[in-house]
Amino acid sequence: MKASRIQSLVQSEIDDRTAEAGALMNAFVARTGLSDRSAVSRRYLWTDAFAVCNLLELGRRSGNDTESEIGIALINQTHAVLGRHRPADSRKGWISGLDEQRGQLHPTAGGLRIGKSLNERGPGEPLDPREEWDRDGQYFHYLTKWMHALHQASRATGNPVYLHWAMEMGRTILPKFTYRAGPDGPWRMYWKMSIDLSRPLVASMGHHDPLDGLVAYGEVQQLAAELQGEGPDADLSEEIAILESMCRDTSWDTDDPLGIGSLLCDCYRVAQISMTDGPFPPALLPAMLASALRGLRAFVATDPMSDPVDRRLGFRELGLAIGLHALERLEILLTAQRHRIPDAATTVRQVEQLRPFLPLRAILERFWRCSDMQGSRNWLAHRDINEVMLATCLLPDGFLELNRERSETR
Repeated sequence: MKASRIQSLVQSEIDDRTAEAGALMNAFVARTGLSDRSAVSRRYLWTDAFAVCNLLELGRRSGNDTESEIGIALINQTHAVLGRHRPADSRKGWISGLDEQRGQLHPTAGGLRIGKSLNERGPGEPLDPREEWDRDGQYFHYLTKWMHALHQASRATGNPVYLHWAMEMGRTILPKFTYRAGPDGPWRMYWKMSIDLSRPLVASMGHHDPLDGLVAYGEVQQLAAELQGEGPDADLSEEIAILESMCRDTSWDTDDPLGIGSLLCDCYRVAQISMTDGPFPPALLPAMLASALRGLRAFVATDPMSDPVDRRLGFRELGLAIGLHALERLEILLTAQRHRIPDAATTVRQVEQLRPFLPLRAILERFWRCSDMQGSRNWLAHRDINEVMLATCLLPDGFLELNRERSETR
């Protein structure tokens, strides 16, 4: 086949994926109350973080500011909804406790609510593990996803205010979520905090939360250093040191597809940041890749594709597909920039071991792009998060790429 024909087919596939991602995001924007000011907005922090990245990428690809402007509008609406107390709550205003004017200027100063359907558990109310999944509060790993979305917005627009909000939230949340096990004991982290960050709702520590935090804080710190005079006058090195101590001698092994995918995305982000002397120890990336390899082997061994569709969660499997996009990009980065990656020889060997799992990405995407699968009960029950994560699979650069040229627009 002639090279021109191959290029034409590749471009056609890229265009089809972009169009499909655009249709999914347009439906999400309309359905969740972002495009209609008279509608009740339905904001959920995890989903909105991915959606911001998708909309900014659609704007970049089209050269049309409309999608990028919608992404910025989503940031503002998420802050206005999840940065404030719930409508049915007796407490009113910004969860940070700031007055209306200062809250507008510092919308992330108190963190952000998850956006769950039920109010948080009261101080004396017993824990019901099943019901807790539907109760509001703050999750550290959702907050770090939002820090990443703000980082991407600052890079895409060249406006340092988004970076400032990311750093302000980072400084706020870590002291609330972390504690020391004894006077000189190791740092630990609560999995879920109350809306006002005054008390833990779930005391156990999330498996990947310290790592997610380390990567998010590291990329934000890197961009602040790049911006120099333009960026916020702030330093997250103390917070990064705490998170790095929590990640030492740690295994991130998991057979959960979303967890594996998140780990692979973090691997690619660590590699990108490490090229510019990021704040990570050289042993971090090899340890992460080793856990990802063990996790993929364990996941495949469970024969997950044999489960009926109503026992499968699209967004979790699509999270793995996004991670496999990150793995492919990591391999390309190592080929082009091997001399800039610490312990590159080890990393290259590990990526070679992971390469046989790359075809799994196309299998997962093909399954969940099928209209029959999107009509299943489980897909429709989690439609917003499923469709946004599918759009990220189709257009992963907005979420995965950290070092894009900044626009000069403000």
